[in-house]
Amino acid sequence: MLTIGQLARYVGVSTKTVRVYHAKGLLPEPERDASGYRRYPAQAVVDLLRIRTLADAGVPLARIRDLDKTPGNLSTALDQIDADLAARIKQLRATRTRLRELARGELRFLPPEVDAHLDGLPALGFSDRWIAMERELWIVLYATQPDLADTFFRDQTQTLTDPALRMLYLASDRAHDLDPTDPELDALADQIVAASIKRYGTEPPGMSSADPTIHQLLQATVNASSPAWQRLDTLIRARLGHHG
Repeated sequence: MLTIGQLARYVGVSTKTVRVYHAKGLLPEPERDASGYRRYPAQAVVDLLRIRTLADAGVPLARIRDLDKTPGNLSTALDQIDADLAARIKQLRATRTRLRELARGELRFLPPEVDAHLDGLPALGFSDRWIAMERELWIVLYATQPDLADTFFRDQTQTLTDPALRMLYLASDRAHDLDPTDPELDALADQIVAASIKRYGTEPPGMSSADPTIHQLLQATVNASSPAWQRLDTLIRARLGHHG
């Protein structure tokens, strides 16, 4: 017969943990003997080992207690726990791989075709500032809405094959340094809205399924980088609202 301290030490837990298991109804608490001590039988070691193993696997204590109440379902429940553990192990291995890639400077946040697209933007005349901003926006969009990101990416790459539309992108890039009151922004807004309506109508493809919070975050990121870009966004919204 074991004291609570001996039981805890043999199983590798603290006496406080044993008392928690008592309070949770997971481990029966023996009556005190004539000397006033609680003595645990060998079965308590087996029970405590089982509880500790399940708890170490991440099984909530309430679920462990329920397993004891429905022993017929124990095998099914353990199979599910095993499947959950396998999924966690797979995720942890993937995380370790990404950490090693990050340490080597090899981590890729974007699909290869998006990286290739960004690498080709300097040859089209885009500034390093614009490319860095695009990369950040694509990372956020692919991390939060990958299917929608693919739709937008295909549309943008197709748009840039049109010389007239590409010039509007380049003009937007150069507008970064304009004074927010520059009339050039009004003219650029008119051109962008006209081209957008001609190409999409009043709403680009995929916008109806876009998460408004993410869309606002992306636009706020652009606007925060330049007062002129913020003014341009305001002008475009006003004109599109008028057409709508």
